[in-house]
Amino acid sequence: MEKSLFERIGGTYHQEGDYFLPDLSVLELPAIGIWGQRRRRYLKEHRQALYTAMLLSGKLYAHLLETEDAANELLESMMPGMAKEAGATEDLKARDPMRWVGLMNCCKAQVEEIIFAELVYC
Repeated sequence: MEKSLFERIGGTYHQEGDYFLPDLSVLELPAIGIWGQRRRRYLKEHRQALYTAMLLSGKLYAHLLETEDAANELLESMMPGMAKEAGATEDLKARDPMRWVGLMNCCKAQVEEIIFAELVYC
């Protein structure tokens, strides 16, 4: 009996009752975070040729993970300096928590705009 294509590429089957079912497993991949999702949406909507080429070549997922990692690294490295420059200190946090939260939100928004410009929309 001739082997199926699935068997020729190394696949195996197991029997359940009268049926032979393929032994399949799902590859566990890390989830793409918000920055990777935003990059994917931008590519899909505005750079369709690049998106399709990366998708078909199998490079899209790795690119999205790389974008996610770079964005998180940039956010973590820039936030302390931006907060210090804005005056969002621990002393201010204790004295006027609402002002501190406002300053931190402003700093985060500024860093996010930099991430959009340098990583997502490029």
